[in-house]
Amino acid sequence: MQPMETTGYSQDNQRSWLSGLKAYLQPKMLAMLLLGFGSGLPFMMFFSKLSRWLSEVGVDKSTIGFFYWIGLAYALKFLWAPVVDRARLPILTSWLGQRRSWMFLAVIGTILGMVFISSANPSPTVASSLTPMIIGCFILTYSGATLDIAVDAWRIESGTNEEQANFAAVYQLGYRFAIMAAGYAMIIADVASWRITYLATAGMMGAIAVVILFVKEPEHAARRAATNWADSFKANVIEPFWDLFARLGKWLIPVFALIILYRLSDFTMGVMTQPLYQELGYTKTQVGLVQGTFGPWPMIAGSFIGGLMVLRYGMMRALFYGAIIMIITNGAFAWLALQTGAVTWKLLVTIFFDNLAVGIVGTAFIAYMSSLASRDYAATQYALMTSAWALFNKTAAGFSGLLYEAVGSFSFFLITAGFGLPAILLLLYIWKFGSPLARGIADIIPDEAAIDA
Repeated sequence: MQPMETTGYSQDNQRSWLSGLKAYLQPKMLAMLLLGFGSGLPFMMFFSKLSRWLSEVGVDKSTIGFFYWIGLAYALKFLWAPVVDRARLPILTSWLGQRRSWMFLAVIGTILGMVFISSANPSPTVASSLTPMIIGCFILTYSGATLDIAVDAWRIESGTNEEQANFAAVYQLGYRFAIMAAGYAMIIADVASWRITYLATAGMMGAIAVVILFVKEPEHAARRAATNWADSFKANVIEPFWDLFARLGKWLIPVFALIILYRLSDFTMGVMTQPLYQELGYTKTQVGLVQGTFGPWPMIAGSFIGGLMVLRYGMMRALFYGAIIMIITNGAFAWLALQTGAVTWKLLVTIFFDNLAVGIVGTAFIAYMSSLASRDYAATQYALMTSAWALFNKTAAGFSGLLYEAVGSFSFFLITAGFGLPAILLLLYIWKFGSPLARGIADIIPDEAAIDA
């Protein structure tokens, strides 16, 4: 039986709050901030803003929910993660390096996807009117998922295990700035059009493409050269997966179950928040101002609180507290659904506490998965873990429109808040009995990990 540790990495590795804050003042953290923004904007423009556009033109909520399945690209990215991890791009890799070349190519893809979406004129009565949007969404999501693979690999390779919580917090901060940008994009849609909105965000991604040219390429682990196709497949596909499975041992299933279930509540309710705002009478400008001006700051604060919690109190404790808070704040949307009239302060309170929880949970969750990944196979293993939870959560979220229509807004948000309970029980089990690696303690020698498992 394992004791419930109070530290994220080893028993003698507790840090003061001051030393934890100093870790954020490194130049590479600025690069992480900007890359986090680049990862977040495509995601937000597909998963959040698109549902409002479709809802406004009269597309039914079940169709909006199923539309969400295009985003399964984020769940399936482990399929091409080995390619991003190892394959060299003609000209680009020699010029920019392995990680930056793939990031640059993926950003160009997100720009193209947003341009396609901007050309759409969706109508619930003309099926063909959705074609440009569908094509653009496929390009946007697959490019965005590829960008995530490369950014995650850059992050893991650019810092030590102890720095991963700091990297996760800064990544979350950049992501929150992307949420701010997406929030203000709704105001553009209100005063201009959705077409202008998506062209404007495509321009923002163009700025990220320029940033990548100045980001430092990290050092990579030594890699054995493949002599044939079979050897290449073994080195790039089999070995990364086998390495993760072997190191986790019998804790493979509980750990992956926790990864899959931990953010189920958040994802199943998230796709229906914009339709809820519209039903309650909130304008795009109201929502955009709250999400863009006031909403991200509690999320930013939560991101740094989550990072400090992991460093100070340990991975499991941070995950546990985050899960409790997430259930409570997700349930706040059920309260909002009972309100009458578009009262701005009620929207602000709901989004404030939800975003605070998302920040804490996001940082702890990223740090936990990062602690499980080997530096030798950073992109592939991290993509496998993020794909595991994304595939399950996004598939479940595709049915959220059906559930919403069946039970109504109040019951929908109450039910989805309860989806976080199984994760808490599983987390407690791993916390009490799990191996050090399963509990997110990464800096142990292999022999100790094997014995303890």
